[in-house]
Amino acid sequence: MTEPPRASRPTPGRRPTGRGRDRGTGTARTGSVLKWVYLGIGLVFVLVPFIWMVSGSFRSEADLFGHPASLFPTRATLHGYVGVWQQLPFLRLLANSFLFTIVTTVLTLLFDSMCAYALARMRFVGRNVAFVLVIATLMVPFQVTLIPVFVELFHLGWLNTYQGLIIPRATSAFGIFLFRQFFIDIPVELDEAARIDGAGHWRIYWQVILPLAKPAIATVAVLNGMALWNDLLWPLVVTTSNDMLTLPAGLTLFGGAHVTDHAVLLAGAVISLVPIALGFFFAQKYFVAGVATTGLK
Repeated sequence: MTEPPRASRPTPGRRPTGRGRDRGTGTARTGSVLKWVYLGIGLVFVLVPFIWMVSGSFRSEADLFGHPASLFPTRATLHGYVGVWQQLPFLRLLANSFLFTIVTTVLTLLFDSMCAYALARMRFVGRNVAFVLVIATLMVPFQVTLIPVFVELFHLGWLNTYQGLIIPRATSAFGIFLFRQFFIDIPVELDEAARIDGAGHWRIYWQVILPLAKPAIATVAVLNGMALWNDLLWPLVVTTSNDMLTLPAGLTLFGGAHVTDHAVLLAGAVISLVPIALGFFFAQKYFVAGVATTGLK
């Protein structure tokens, strides 16, 4: 007697064929299309306000009010940029902004990294409590401490001075957090090897830890630099003369009670955006690496 034919079994690891494969390919294509649609919508929301701001800086006041929704000027003019130079002490405001941003950022990098090194690499009683207190300050709005700090600056005679503008902003709890998280990932064996060579904490911090922390340094520098450069409230509170204002605070002088020169205001905003864009462009490699390697523990 002949044996009945055996039922064929599917080969293990065999790729799906026919309708199943077409369905999987169609799902992947649909997901890819939706991804690009979402990215396109987000790009429109990001670029349209920026294009309108740059275009508005080259438009006349009549053009801005006559065609407010237009993305391009009907007739380009340099009235806004000429007005920035003529109606404000622009170079003084720009110098104040650079001084305030650069000096404060450098002090922030120094103090935050030193504090983070102590919290990450040194052993002392109350270390975790100190770190929790630092993190807790992130939940306190800046406006809550504004009046007490202003009173202290008044008693010190630091109002309308560079030290009063810079020193109260020379530390950042967020920077301490980022530095600490990055320092924890650096192998402790490097510290032990440096101690064998006779290095102390300061030498380990300066010659071992900081050279390896370039991504964290770039991240804190970019985030703090952007916040300080665009800061409006703090310079307005602690300065009393136009010569001490920073560029974002100085642009408020264009907003009068009845008339505001919008073209000049937009031109000033475009100029103030350039240094931040250049700084982020040159530091983006380290910035991305820092974001990817900090704040994960």
